[in-house]
Amino acid sequence: MTTILIYNPTINAIERYERQETDPMPYSVGAYLSVNEFRGSSLSSVLWSDRRAIESFNITRANWGRPIFVGFAFKRIWEGGHGCQSQHYAGVAFDVAQNLTTAERAQLRTLAENLGVWSYVEPAYLTPTWVHLDRRLGPPACPAGYPMLRLGNRGVYVLVLQDALNALGYTGGGLDGVFGSGTRNAVIRYQRDQGLAADGIVGCLTWTAMACTARAIGQTPTVVDP
Repeated sequence: MTTILIYNPTINAIERYERQETDPMPYSVGAYLSVNEFRGSSLSSVLWSDRRAIESFNITRANWGRPIFVGFAFKRIWEGGHGCQSQHYAGVAFDVAQNLTTAERAQLRTLAENLGVWSYVEPAYLTPTWVHLDRRLGPPACPAGYPMLRLGNRGVYVLVLQDALNALGYTGGGLDGVFGSGTRNAVIRYQRDQGLAADGIVGCLTWTAMACTARAIGQTPTVVDP
């Protein structure tokens, strides 16, 4: 059984689901996206995403009219696999169509661009053997990175932040996607130790230091699950 955390912007809350590997992801229409497909190579018992990302996949799959192979979607930041501020750690990115021809990938990429439901569709010269789609939220604190976070924020980027803090031993916020006082205190402790402005706000400098340190560090003893 896998725990799925979905941020629902309609109610500004993290929803929790329990699913088998072959079950569809929450908000997946017509079983377009199973838990196992979304998981990819992640070994985590907890996965997360944003409802808007799942719905963007639904729309793309419906307009494509046939299955879309998902080669890579989710990883927790301490598992690594991508860059320091990868949208895969937030559960809002999909690397797909590795099984298609170059011409078919070009068709899918064009469709995704024309649909307008994705925040970013990576150009073919950067991903020639797959199609990268993501529903990132902005504006980013760093170019192509994560948004600035502060007390009161909720969502998948708060989950990434809490996961990184926990992995580095700065516990206090749990893993609930809510930037509360515990998370703020943990951020301040991290900032002080790194010689950063200890304001409890996660901007570019804090994200850069924290994400790059936590990426691929492995499942440390202080990693927690909700």
